[in-house]
Amino acid sequence: MPSFDIVSEVDMHEVANAMDQTNRELDTRFDFKGSGARVESTDAVLSLQAGNEFQIRQMLDILHKKMAKRGIDIDALSEGEIETSGNKAKLDITIRQGIDQDSARKLIKLIKESKIKVQSSVQGDKVRVTGKKRDDLQEVIRLLREANTGLPLQYINFRD
Repeated sequence: MPSFDIVSEVDMHEVANAMDQTNRELDTRFDFKGSGARVESTDAVLSLQAGNEFQIRQMLDILHKKMAKRGIDIDALSEGEIETSGNKAKLDITIRQGIDQDSARKLIKLIKESKIKVQSSVQGDKVRVTGKKRDDLQEVIRLLREANTGLPLQYINFRD
């Protein structure tokens, strides 16, 4: 019976590369000279630090461009609030990995409402879809790509 898995994963190595490229660009830009603006990471959290909120916004734009060039979906980033204190500003960005239970239920509900003859089930942080026909599975993939789920979805382990 054909099946595939729906996952939401981010390649952390590519995130590190995009972060390094952003830091290199910040070092060479005239408007960031001497400001101490940096992008640092700890596990799945990126921390942007600069002199003011305007510079944080510029850094965020640079980071988004670098990530898009490296094939990282920007929807995987969950931005916090900009914290300013004195002459420092900080923004924490969480990288979302996996599909949480609420999002998985929404995906399953969307698949069931489409009346496509497939079964879907939650398995940890992914959703497995099985069906009798390969065409039905491809129809589900098309449906999910067109839907606005708010998560970057990948489709892996397609088996006949």
